[in-house]
Amino acid sequence: MINTILGQKFEMTQDFTQKGIRIPLTKIIAGPCIILEAKTREKDGYNALKIGFGQKKFKNITNPQKGQLKEAKLKMAPFYIQELKIDDPQKYKVGDQIIVTDILAPGDEIQMTGISKGKGFTGVVKRWGFAGGPRTHGQSDRERAPGSIGQTTTPGRVIKGKKMAGRAGGKKITLKKLHIMAVNKEKNQILVKGSIPGAKKGFLIITKTGKVKNFDPLQEPKKPKLQI
Repeated sequence: MINTILGQKFEMTQDFTQKGIRIPLTKIIAGPCIILEAKTREKDGYNALKIGFGQKKFKNITNPQKGQLKEAKLKMAPFYIQELKIDDPQKYKVGDQIIVTDILAPGDEIQMTGISKGKGFTGVVKRWGFAGGPRTHGQSDRERAPGSIGQTTTPGRVIKGKKMAGRAGGKKITLKKLHIMAVNKEKNQILVKGSIPGAKKGFLIITKTGKVKNFDPLQEPKKPKLQI
């Protein structure tokens, strides 16, 4: 059974639970996703589904990609394609759609994978949280410096992976134990408690992992007043 759907980060907002507690929320467009290919290999037991999300024109993709999408008979090419391992790909047909309510519901626990915001080339203070050096005894240029990186005779070199200045962010990150607070089937949207990785319009892989214990839903919408 498939338990994963692709989505796109939309915006952040807030709401109140039925107990009156204010919580931050992230609004995500989840699906619909289309099945592009079902893979079953008997040699190594590899089973997977290739699904696509979003739309872009066929003229913006390569000829090999056009060949892969030919079987699905699409009018527009998916913008984001991902292959998911599942046990029973034969249950699904190429061209079928996966919508958000097929997988997710309020009270579900999920994990979400995305690319974090890139921050460019940064120093050790911003990248790793170094304290820097003291600005005393004439050391006016050591406030944000990393300090010595050398080693003694053994090993006599800088260890690989040393925390130094470099490019920060822009990496694949997976956050676990996130909570789904609401699902909107008409708009293909979900509300997730807290913040998630990535910038606006960033693509996400959303996987259901279980149910939330003692789930407190959002407040019910207020009923409109009767007009006299």
